[in-house]
Amino acid sequence: MSSLHERVSTLVGSLAHTGRLVDTSVAIPGSETTVDVTRPADTDRLLDLIAGDPEQNLPYWAEIWPSGIALAGDILAHPGRVRAGRVLELGCGVGVTAAVALASGARLTVTDYAPEALVLTRLTCLRHAGHEPDRTERLNWRDPVALRALAGDQPFDVVLGADLLYERRDIVPLLAALDILIAPGGALWLAEPGRPPAAEFLEVLKRGGWRDDSTRWDGPWADPDDTGVEVQTHWLRRPP
Repeated sequence: MSSLHERVSTLVGSLAHTGRLVDTSVAIPGSETTVDVTRPADTDRLLDLIAGDPEQNLPYWAEIWPSGIALAGDILAHPGRVRAGRVLELGCGVGVTAAVALASGARLTVTDYAPEALVLTRLTCLRHAGHEPDRTERLNWRDPVALRALAGDQPFDVVLGADLLYERRDIVPLLAALDILIAPGGALWLAEPGRPPAAEFLEVLKRGGWRDDSTRWDGPWADPDDTGVEVQTHWLRRPP
């Protein structure tokens, strides 16, 4: 127990540059599970930290989004999907989805462009599942060279993604990323709140023979301002 406490203290200490941290207990819908999350409180400070980085315009990773919570709920409803092979999360944020996947038995690699998100995800997983993900990697999923290096000669069986499609320009890079990252017969487990780019992306996959099993979630969400938001999770199987 002391080593666990020491590791938690080390991870928290490595986030000192982000300013004051706040704790939130996130209820996972469809279950009695909660995930305790620590995250930075000062968004302005985070904006200052990334002012010179054109690849990271806003610190989206520091929010607790409904899509990540819904995806965690879907994992709890179907844990066998993440136990069968290698699992990758694109954009881990504060680690809600990753913590539930890890506690469900996933052999998990988590990625995010923000190094602070990787630390927070390690922290959330450690507190919730008792151990950290197998691997954490800073990654820009729009970089095909980095994607090939990550996948190597053994693509992943399942890729998790929540809120990956904010704009239409995200569609083509994400399709290219999945072609590199997901093994034939593997799956993308996507959560999205009904943005038009996601609908277009899903239509492209369906025309390519991907099968979609979707579920609708309406909360509860961590932020009261998100009341009324509906999220769809999609279990999308790549053709063999």
